[in-house]
Formats: sequence, C-alpha cells, structure tokens
Amino acid sequence: MKNSQSKRRSRRVLDRSLLVLGAGTLAAGLGAMTLAPGLSAASSHREAPLIAGDPRADNTDVYAFTSPDKADTVTMVANWIPMEEPNGGPNFYAFGDDLRYNIKIDNNGDGVADVTYSWRFRGSYRDDANQFLYNTGQVTSLNDPDLNFRQVYDLVVTTGGKSRTVLRGVPAAPSRTGQASMPDYAALRKQATFSLPGGGKTYAGQAEDPFFADLRVFDLLYGGDLSERGQDTLAGYNVNTIAIQVPKKQLALRGNSSRNPVIGVWSTTERAGVTVNDSRDAKVNKQWKQVSRLGNPLVNEVVVPLKFKDAFNTLNPSQDRTVQPVVDKVYDPILPKLIQQVYGVPAPKTPRNDLAEIYLTGICKVCGPIKADLNAHSLNKDAVLRKIVPAEELRLNMAVPPTAKPQRLGVLAGDLAGFPNGRRLTDDVIDISLQAVEGAAQTGVLVPALADGDKVDTNDVPFGTSFPYVALPHTKNVNRGPGATGRSAEQTATENTAASTAIQPTQAAALAGAGALLLGVGGFRLRRRKES
Repeated sequence: MKNSQSKRRSRRVLDRSLLVLGAGTLAAGLGAMTLAPGLSAASSHREAPLIAGDPRADNTDVYAFTSPDKADTVTMVANWIPMEEPNGGPNFYAFGDDLRYNIKIDNNGDGVADVTYSWRFRGSYRDDANQFLYNTGQVTSLNDPDLNFRQVYDLVVTTGGKSRTVLRGVPAAPSRTGQASMPDYAALRKQATFSLPGGGKTYAGQAEDPFFADLRVFDLLYGGDLSERGQDTLAGYNVNTIAIQVPKKQLALRGNSSRNPVIGVWSTTERAGVTVNDSRDAKVNKQWKQVSRLGNPLVNEVVVPLKFKDAFNTLNPSQDRTVQPVVDKVYDPILPKLIQQVYGVPAPKTPRNDLAEIYLTGICKVCGPIKADLNAHSLNKDAVLRKIVPAEELRLNMAVPPTAKPQRLGVLAGDLAGFPNGRRLTDDVIDISLQAVEGAAQTGVLVPALADGDKVDTNDVPFGTSFPYVALPHTKNVNRGPGATGRSAEQTATENTAASTAIQPTQAAALAGAGALLLGVGGFRLRRRKES
C-alpha cells in the first residue's frame, strides 16, 4: 500500500512538472498559427470573443449524471445556441448542417476520447418557393405536412477508433413556434426520442435552457451591491438540446463500471471546411476543425484569460497541460482577486492545488489537498497511472448512486452525486463555483459573505423526472415591455414527465422512412457552517 501511494505521489509531482515544462509547446505554436476569420470557438453562453457570431456552434452547457430513474445508465446532455427568444421567427433555430456535434468520454484518464457520440444534421423545406413560414398549419407529428422545415440526423458512435452509425436519417424535434402552431410539444418530443441498439436512448430538439443564474455577476460582481442579486438571466429562453442515455458498461474502461467507475465527459463542435493557415507552412488545409469545447461549467468564462479563450476551445483535453497561461490561472485564479477588490473577502493563498483537483486531475486523496477519493481517473482499478494526465474534463464517478433529495450545492452540501462529481440539471454551479474558488472545497466551510451566491437557487420551471429530463421549450416572449407582470411557468412536471418516453426502433424506422466502488468517499461530507 505504501509503495502504491508513493507511486501515485510521484505521478502527481510528474504531472505538475509536465504542466510547467510542457507549457512552451503551445505558446510557440500559438505564435505561428493564424486562425482564419471563419474559425470561431468558445463555450458557455457567448463568453469567448468569436463565438458571439456563431451561435449554432456555441455549446452552452454540459451535464453528466447517473440517471435518477434508471441507475444502471448515465445521462449526458449538451446544449447549443444560447438565448433563444421563443418568438424568434420566422426562421427560428436549427442545428448547423455544416457542423458535427459531439459528446466525448475519456475512461482511462489520458485526455483523449475513448467513446465519442457524433450527431450530423440535415435540414430541408417541403416548400421554400411559395412559403415563408416555418410551419404552414398546426403541427401534430414530426411527419406532419404542415411542418415546412425539418431536420434529420445521423448518430455515429466511435469506440477504439472504429465508427458505426446507430441511427440514420431520424428526425429532430423542431423549434417550438408557439401554442397555436404546436399545442402539444410533449408529443413531438416523444416522437423525437429514439431507442438505441444495445440499450439507451437519445433526443435532439429544442428545450428550455436549464442553466439558471443571475449573470449580472459579470457587472463587477453586482457592482458591490449584493441586494441587487436574484434575477434569473436565462429565465424564459430556450436552447437546442442533444441528450443521450446509455448503459454504464458502454462508457467504462474495459466495459466494467464496478472496477472502473470514473469517466471524463466534454462536448465539442466541429465545422466542416474550416481553413487553418500556418505561417510555417504555405499549405492550406480544409477539414473538420474543432471550434467549440465545454467540460466543467464556467472554466472558459472565469478561468481562461481573454487572450486564450478561442484557442483553448480548439484543443483536446490531452493538450491542456501544455498551455501555461491557462494552467497559471488555475493555480492563481483571477476571480478571488476581483472578489477581494470588490467585497474585501481575502483571496485564498496560492498555488490553488484544490482547484487543480477539481478542474484538471479529479479529486482523490493523493491528488491534492481535498482529502477524499471521489472522481479521479486513478481510482479506476484498470487505469495505467503513467498515462493519466491533467486535463479539463467534467469527471463523474458512476458508482455514486443518485440522491433521493438532491442538494443544489452538490458535494459542498454532502451530496456526492452532484457537481463537481458530474453535473445534474439542478446543481447550482454559480454558487458552487464561487464557494470553490474561495476555498470551500478545501476547508469544508462556506464563505459566509458569499453564502447566498447569486440568490438564484433553482430553475424557473421544473425539470422532468425521466429522460431527457430537460423542460419543454418556452413559448412566451421574454421581453414583455415596461411594466409587464412577471413570467409564470408554462411547463409542469407532469407535462415534462409525459414527454420522456422513448419510441421503439420500429417506430424510429417508420419516421426515418418518411455507490459500489466509491473508495473512502463516505467521509467526504463538506457541510455548511451552522449559524451561531
């Protein structure tokens, strides 16, 4: 045991050295690489400079969690196109035909995807010569002749370098154009939810944006006036959602989720025909290029400096340790200094090895100061320790069972099934991240001055209780004008639950034709300090 621990400690030291010594690799490359004007990259609600002009490629959020109603599976949800105003016609919101949308899984810790799910969309009109409308009448099914614009997609799964198409030409759910046009969107969602060979299901279509936060935090942390918090900036907006639920054995290293329960998850968007010019090479290369990437929430927004946001999103996680300016900001983050400047809350001492655990290595007793075994790839019994590298991924220990009553602060509230162990729809990642950056994950005590966070603790509408769990799209316009009354929830839990049944392959063909291994984690219970 001592020898094993010594090896792990040595590996941690080596990884830290790689973070420093390998830094120059990308720094030199960035100086020579010129990204063509069409190459935009970013993630999470328009935060990187180029992505604001490329919303179809903008991946807003990624979620990964053990399915609460089907505990032998994992559900992964990725969203695109931020701030979709429900009445944004006449063209509404389509997935990009020239894009490839991916959800990737690393099960051995080398920062390279071992399993990749890829969605490719194709859009078409029934009549674009004599119509201007998205739909020409009330839409009651995905093959309704009144649905003028429709999209179908292929789903390709890649494992071990081999790809296979598991769904071909199946329809995505359309944008919800309103109550008059689509009075029963739950029925359309059912039709757009498909069973997968070997178990599992997938959905692609519109949904209510599940991210909840008061984003005026970026106005210098509410301008120093905490009384102005509490408005959900994303309330009323929709997103384009891709969700997939698969058996854990399909994701785990060697297919064994008991011995190897830890996975890393991230999503990417790739654009076809992107031009990349290298000043060291006169050749011009046109191929699929990654233009967006997202793993942990808020990393690109509040950790990565502006200068490197777009370049960071072109990288594979295996390259993260070579980007010294970004690595530096993990160990010496900007945000605590801003909080100290505005609110006088002392910034924790650096280097921030606790944040490196959360974002780069996963949490384990020998990984850093958070003394618990939770979601580091080194906990996988069949992992090769020398191949594990620091990489920014959303890590999930699939052995942690779903929580009957999830706590919005996740691990900080003693709920080990929540962020930063994966991410559930209900996890309050703004508040968790604020506390973590102030050292709460290391001390086990919340910072009192920031205990209320942004005061947006839940989503504006309830989530569903079964796949795909996201709420149905809003139909009321967000901007009601001066003096308008507050929004009322349009969806109900019952409506969302009714929308969650997967259709069987025969139906799909018809439509297409037209805590067992958690090591020592029981002691990891970070709780809020009791009020005196």
